[in-house]
Amino acid sequence: MKTIFITGTSSGLGKAAVELFHSKGWNVIATMRDVKKAKDFASLERVTVLPLDITNYEQIEAAVDTIISNFKIDVVLNNAAYGAVGPLESVSDDQLLKQVNTNLLGAIRVTKAFVPHFRENGGGLFINVTSIAGLTTFPFNSLYHAVKWGVEGWSEGMSYELAPFNIGIKTVAPGYIRTAFGENIAFISSEPYQEMMDHCMGAIKKMMDPATQGSTAAQIAGVIYTAATDGEDRVHYTAGADSAQMYERRLQIGAEASRKEMSGLFLGK
Repeated sequence: MKTIFITGTSSGLGKAAVELFHSKGWNVIATMRDVKKAKDFASLERVTVLPLDITNYEQIEAAVDTIISNFKIDVVLNNAAYGAVGPLESVSDDQLLKQVNTNLLGAIRVTKAFVPHFRENGGGLFINVTSIAGLTTFPFNSLYHAVKWGVEGWSEGMSYELAPFNIGIKTVAPGYIRTAFGENIAFISSEPYQEMMDHCMGAIKKMMDPATQGSTAAQIAGVIYTAATDGEDRVHYTAGADSAQMYERRLQIGAEASRKEMSGLFLGK
């Protein structure tokens, strides 16, 4: 029986991943900052809930030490995320650090803590949830792009040093997911950017009905499960029709043309 370690499982994609892998017969280590939110897992055998704040390196090391003393981990899913949208000038240093610590350093530190375990056991797999925002760009998402592009590039770079030890690393880049994550994104703005940001948000609302567009968390979890089990020597996966279409469009027309197209769509320029 295989075992997966997942971060950020209190809701949304992380919760869907717990439920899917459990339904497939896996042991699941479900981690989250507030274990009080784990009540939906209480009746599930083979699900172990563990408190973990991935911005706390000492807590990461303690959690990993606890888990590897009781389980042989086969897959680590770095899923926990934080989003903030707005012009850089309006972002506080605390918001900047939260973005980097959660989305980039958290994934790196969790991975680093598990590498010796995988190496000693002859293999394993890391899966890092990124975003279409790690493959293309949109207005007022520069910091989110910084961390998600960072995870994409870091993961590919790590593939070289992990491969000789039979350790894989993959990224899954969803488009829009119909979860509370979108509702919890911090929108930060101020003059002289407010008019541009209002135009951008208006364009997004016209293009996307949150009730029907994008993918469900279960659908994206299905892509993660495929990445975990297909045995392919492959790093990058898109997840959801919108993610695949946007990335293919960027590849088709090139980075500079894509940037201009996005400006026209979201800013009218």
